[in-house]
Amino acid sequence: MARSVEFNEEEAIEKAMEVFWEKGYSAASMRDLTNAMKINSSSLYNTIGDKHALFVKCITHYTHSHMELAKKNAQAARSPLNAVVNLINNSVNDIINKANSCMIIKTTFEIANDDEEILAILKYNGDATHQLIGSLLQKAKEQGELAADADPVLLTDYLLSLITGWHESYILHQDPHRLKQMAQFAIKQLAR
Repeated sequence: MARSVEFNEEEAIEKAMEVFWEKGYSAASMRDLTNAMKINSSSLYNTIGDKHALFVKCITHYTHSHMELAKKNAQAARSPLNAVVNLINNSVNDIINKANSCMIIKTTFEIANDDEEILAILKYNGDATHQLIGSLLQKAKEQGELAADADPVLLTDYLLSLITGWHESYILHQDPHRLKQMAQFAIKQLAR
């Protein structure tokens, strides 16, 4: 009789997520994943499934925890515009201080075009992020923190494009000062 395998799935997902985040989907081997998770491959297949099923769990976990943190930070801000400014500054700090950049952006460029399930997860997260920032900017406009003619939807598109571009800029140039200057310029554009 086969014995049941017991492990903390949430901790194992966290460990696997770190491997995918560092190496990417294609370069992460099953051995890398099972070693990080401290389980054998049959345990992985029996409980979670194959590498793709594991990756789906990891990217879902990453996007969910990322969004929960963004919402928590937004609720703690002094005002809607302050929440957006904090989001910009937090993004810059993450880009500079986290060695693996953003797992969402890495995944988008690596496999999202070829994997409908991953694309759907990333699109859902992108839409939720857009909704969060857009609602904050709409509230900021209603409270007079933005100009009366400001377009919250356009500003949201602008900010999300900038943040994505900052990831690329930092990968290429490794220049924290440059990134911080771009962020401050974006913040000034909001405060007009």
